[in-house]
Amino acid sequence: MSEALLSLRDVSISFGAVEAVRGVGFDVRPGEVVALVGESGSGKSVTALSLLGLLPDTATVRGSATLSGRDLYTVDSAALREVRGGEIGMVFQEPMSALNPVFRIGTQLVDAVRAHRKVSRAQARQRARELLELVELDAARVLRSYPHQLSGGQLQRVVIAMALVHEPALLLADEPTTALDVTVQAGILRLLRSLRDRLGTAILLVTHDMGVVADLADRVVVLRDGRVVEQNTATGLFGAPAAEYTRELLDSVLSLGSGSPAPKRAADPLVSLKDLEVTYRGGVRAVDGVSLTIGSDEVLGLVGESGSGKSTISSVLTGLVSPTGGEVRVAGVDLARANARQWREVRRQIGVVFQNPASALNPRATIGASIAEPLVVHGMGGDHRARVAELLTAVRLDPGWRGRYPHELSGGQRQRVGIARALALRPKLLIADEPTSALDVSVQASVLALLAELQRELAFACLFISHDLAVVERVADRVAVLHRGRVVEEGTVPDVLGAPREAYTRRLVAAAPVADPARQRERREAWEALAD
Repeated sequence: MSEALLSLRDVSISFGAVEAVRGVGFDVRPGEVVALVGESGSGKSVTALSLLGLLPDTATVRGSATLSGRDLYTVDSAALREVRGGEIGMVFQEPMSALNPVFRIGTQLVDAVRAHRKVSRAQARQRARELLELVELDAARVLRSYPHQLSGGQLQRVVIAMALVHEPALLLADEPTTALDVTVQAGILRLLRSLRDRLGTAILLVTHDMGVVADLADRVVVLRDGRVVEQNTATGLFGAPAAEYTRELLDSVLSLGSGSPAPKRAADPLVSLKDLEVTYRGGVRAVDGVSLTIGSDEVLGLVGESGSGKSTISSVLTGLVSPTGGEVRVAGVDLARANARQWREVRRQIGVVFQNPASALNPRATIGASIAEPLVVHGMGGDHRARVAELLTAVRLDPGWRGRYPHELSGGQRQRVGIARALALRPKLLIADEPTSALDVSVQASVLALLAELQRELAFACLFISHDLAVVERVADRVAVLHRGRVVEEGTVPDVLGAPREAYTRRLVAAAPVADPARQRERREAWEALAD
């Protein structure tokens, strides 16, 4: 075994009286991928950010973090600046927020090169071009592009290129694929593996996605409440987890093939789309001749990569986007011909659960007020406390919590509040747009179980939008696959996800990672054969 590049020993981090990390210790060796896993609040990101001195002034850090013989917790600020971007590169979770929206990619990369090297702008631009080619991007086009002109996967590759500017020995990757589609995620993971193999870069991967861990990691460190509960090789941990908490995490992971709902008798359509077209300014056709139905008690899963038209279709149903062609009917109302009174009635019959529960709730309003808001907006007079209590009970939260604020709840609890608000008006249609992608695996499983239970109890139609095929398999009755605004495949869950006919669907299915290193290796090889 080679000598450790990074060694953490007895690391503890506190914020006032709150101890976020307690006695953590592990090593990362050159060329090794170590995954730091655990649920939100386990101390993963706090531990990683402490290495670069990026914690707020309120943090107290004890212990040692030795990189190539230097303790990162005791070096002065000048030395730490040299470490940042020099010896350690950082890849953040959300690439759009990691880049400046008002500067071209070329300008930002050139500035990153010159921050640590005394070179001319021409030399820095040549280095930027080399880095973009290293991460398999069209350097000439990307250099002159602004961040908003690139896809999420392209932006993440830019962020990785920026982290590699000075050939760091260690790459910190904090949830680098969470916001990405499965095929884009597979491409980013392949890129990270390639960089490790070509450059010998060590990677400390912070994630809650056990499929990503199975795909990329050599060793795994499991954190819970700031403590290490288990360390092992990836093969050893997935094959025979020692800690009960690790077993619980793995049991919560959804993988394709883990089962789908029992088939239902076809109900009358509540939603009907016929030859729907949406063309944006500039001639961009986001939806191109889509025809779909959703039964009155059916869950339709809508899957496809970013830009396929999923969210545009949901925006048409809620009236946020007007169709440029075709027909849209909800509960018998033709939306193109609906008057103001009919539109108000249609909107009352539609509830929406958003992707990020933290940003979907007003931080200055109590959760009781947030849940009651649809009742107030639609002129439902009277005292709403009884209905709020009923809804909180329905989503398995204490009705006494109605006076709490969003910051006092966990992510899963906030999403339950979002579901309660969406159901406040007893809608006939629920639109769930990536409702679990921001949640930990165990919280995700409980929220999906709650949605399925409520759907059985209340028998509403549901349009479930997700890029996570395992999640769709768990909740949907039928699946429609979108690609560049068109439906390329549609049918029951077993037919579409179990035995896809179309090449595009086969690529989607093959790209979905599973929490088993051996199986994931086989799936990765199958995806690469389809993708190449």
